[in-house]
Amino acid sequence: MEMEAPSGDDQDPSQHPKRKRYHRHTQRQIQEMEAFFKECPHPDDKQRKELSRELGLEPLQVKFWFQNKRTQMKAQHERHENQILKAENQKLRAENNRYKEALGNATCPNCGGPAALGEMSFDEQHLRIENARIAAKYVGKPLSSFPHLTPRSLDLGFTNLGTQSGFVGEMYGGCDLIRSISGPSEADKPMIVELAVAAMEEFLRMAQAGDPLWTDQVLNEDEYLRTFPRGIGPLGLRSEASRESTVVIMNHVNLVEILMDNQWSSVFCGIVSRAMTIEVLSTGVAGNYNGALQVMTAEFQVPSPLVPTRENYFVRYCKQHSDGTWAVVDVSLDNLRPSPTSKCRRRPSGCLIQELPNGYSKVIWVEHVEVDDRSVHNIYKPLVNSGLAFGAKRWVATLDRQCERLASSMANNIPAGDLLITSPEGRKSMLKLAERMVTSFCTGVGASTAHAWTTLSATGSDDVRVMTRKSMDDPGRPPGIVLSAATSFWIPVPPRRIFDFLRDENSRSEWDILSNGGLVQEMAHIANGRDPGNCVSLLRSANSSQSNMLVLQESCTDSTGSYVIYAPVDIVAMNMVLSGGDPDYVALLPSGFAILPDGPGLNGGGILEVGSGGSLLTVAFQILVDSVPTAKLSLGSVATVNSLIKCTVERIKAAVMTDNASCR
Repeated sequence: MEMEAPSGDDQDPSQHPKRKRYHRHTQRQIQEMEAFFKECPHPDDKQRKELSRELGLEPLQVKFWFQNKRTQMKAQHERHENQILKAENQKLRAENNRYKEALGNATCPNCGGPAALGEMSFDEQHLRIENARIAAKYVGKPLSSFPHLTPRSLDLGFTNLGTQSGFVGEMYGGCDLIRSISGPSEADKPMIVELAVAAMEEFLRMAQAGDPLWTDQVLNEDEYLRTFPRGIGPLGLRSEASRESTVVIMNHVNLVEILMDNQWSSVFCGIVSRAMTIEVLSTGVAGNYNGALQVMTAEFQVPSPLVPTRENYFVRYCKQHSDGTWAVVDVSLDNLRPSPTSKCRRRPSGCLIQELPNGYSKVIWVEHVEVDDRSVHNIYKPLVNSGLAFGAKRWVATLDRQCERLASSMANNIPAGDLLITSPEGRKSMLKLAERMVTSFCTGVGASTAHAWTTLSATGSDDVRVMTRKSMDDPGRPPGIVLSAATSFWIPVPPRRIFDFLRDENSRSEWDILSNGGLVQEMAHIANGRDPGNCVSLLRSANSSQSNMLVLQESCTDSTGSYVIYAPVDIVAMNMVLSGGDPDYVALLPSGFAILPDGPGLNGGGILEVGSGGSLLTVAFQILVDSVPTAKLSLGSVATVNSLIKCTVERIKAAVMTDNASCR
């Protein structure tokens, strides 16, 4: 069967565009595969590979042609069976009508009136159930779609599932794309393969092109449409495209493994708030990811409740090319599952990875999306519209920083004079605990559809948003009710100055209300990057009331943003970590700051760069307000947290604005 895949793009219906045609198998290719199918309908990897070489196709295309052919054969058998079932159904319907007529003439032995439905005979009940079962198989509807056919007075082992499906809707929310999407159908899979192959071809050309397609890493939209004549997309969506390259301290094999494994969402936790692999269509060949194909959903974020997340349903395709480079490409599958709530689609996007000497790799990243971002808060619009919030520069900068962090975590050297971290095991355990703290903070500070933020006040951009979480049976969180509060605001101070102020233990007493003005001492320090701001620290307050608590802090920065994240840790638990113990059982409630530039600006030389103007600062706290998970949240707790976060914001503004004025 010849399949024609959707283009992945829509146009204004009034333009009546021609649908893009992807690769169609030739008559010879079809005849050869038809002949092979008659002899062997289930070819193994070696046979598919041999066929692909003979016919000039990808092994995946051969695989899904055979899969599609088997589906066709199965469908033919089912159609024949359905004809038989249809005849049986008509026969049962006639018998059912006879029962109805008999029931209509029946009278109740007690009152003399018409017999009630609940008093019908066992045969009548059984007939209704059989009718429903056959209708379900023939029409494709579940038994619960026929509530009047579900037995009420007889226990025949069936359950009414109506309330169950309603409960699922309440749990996950009506517009939660991450939870609601199921795997692709068998009929969809050949189209997904065709789309992935076409996306890989387009991505490679975009990654390696120069002028006139790219001018200073900015995509020329007119040239793009001439080079790749595809639809612009539905009205209201804005095109956003960027390209960036860098050299990272990680070998190409490990990079591919990160991108094709669940690790990628934790490595990019500041960008990926949630992700899920729906189905693995191919694991690759020869023990690696060459040819791997995965259907996925993901939610991309900016660390602020004021910027809506971007949800995508897409296929990820990994391929090693003849020159040894690896490419990992994503492309949206929205056309297979049209959704009125979809506000972002990924055109072919991803990265090209080239092996370099000494364990380094060169990475070229392309981000190309169509998005409806009209609901972004005004103070974030310059950053989002510039492409810096979700673009290739942010992905590459995050990858570079995380590669440095991973390299640091594998180091075994212990700095001289460090009295707390005395072994490589203790160092790795502390870094692992800090990594979990950062991931927890990043996934809980954005506008994910998994969150239900409530606005406490209406004072403009300084609104405080709160949400509650019940923590139960999670060894990484204290049990009880956790209140999260966050606010984002603009401040006319460069991001680097705010970052250095917030990460410095010597200035902590100026903003940390819980330190009660006491001095804070750094007890341990682990550098995990070239920038001195990239480090993990263990802090202790001189305040005697907190003598049993330490503060674990990680600060990290790159050219697109910075974080200062911290959490109080019980001193007994921290001693266990420092001795090399398992950090997964240490309860953490991370709080902290996300610092982003307010958009691109001009430096002193008139060159456009990130972060030369003001800053967008998000402040987020997590506080345990009740140690009983089933307790109800008190208004007093909400008021206390609201006051705490607003007081912290005022202190930060006063301190950095004064410092900024003195530096001019």
